[in-house]
Amino acid sequence: MAIKSFLLPLLLLPIELFSQANPKTVVLTFDDAPQSHYSFVAPILKQYGFSATFYVCEFPGVYPDSTISLNWRQVGVLNKMGFEIGNHTWHHKHVPKLKEQELVKELAYIEQKGDSLKIPKMTSFCYPAYVTDTLAVRVLKQRGYTNARTGNDRPYDPKKDDPFYIPSYTISKANKDLFYKALQDAKEGQVVVFCFHGVPDTPHPWVSTDPDTFKEYMKYLHDHHYRVIAMRDLLTP
Repeated sequence: MAIKSFLLPLLLLPIELFSQANPKTVVLTFDDAPQSHYSFVAPILKQYGFSATFYVCEFPGVYPDSTISLNWRQVGVLNKMGFEIGNHTWHHKHVPKLKEQELVKELAYIEQKGDSLKIPKMTSFCYPAYVTDTLAVRVLKQRGYTNARTGNDRPYDPKKDDPFYIPSYTISKANKDLFYKALQDAKEGQVVVFCFHGVPDTPHPWVSTDPDTFKEYMKYLHDHHYRVIAMRDLLTP
């Protein structure tokens, strides 16, 4: 059967252009401020033109050892590279255990550090250990935050999920297949939010991701034309 003449220009276009017309969206987030976020992760993200959110804290027993922890100069560089810097509390505190004044102190320390480095006002928060309560949500809203991330290993549905309880998939060396399962889980209109820790994570090896595996993940997102964004972009029309 002859091909209609008006279809010929479409058939001559690269297949990639059709998949890019309706990009699938992934949010990359990185917790706890291990050194590998600066030395390994950021260069790979820039290579592919990916955005991401780095949730920073001064992790007890890790900070300020700059061989295993980010220092604040490096956090400033991540910001200058175009990445979002989010708040993860000063000491990685579980927020339900904090009184209101204690939570404000934990948040304010990170905010003030960001201000001193000319980092844009932080609007995204990550609950340490993914736990929260209504007090924390109220305080975050009062301080100008627009979203907060939890865990739960399921896609984010903008039509159903509260932006202060955004779920994410926690990826580590123990669950390599979960990365690909998450991408398959997401239905139309849903977004996969990934949570990584160190690549590798020397202080916390149970949440570590192997560097070669991380490279594989990022190449997959690039080759399959995913739109890879930061949390600040998730709620932007």
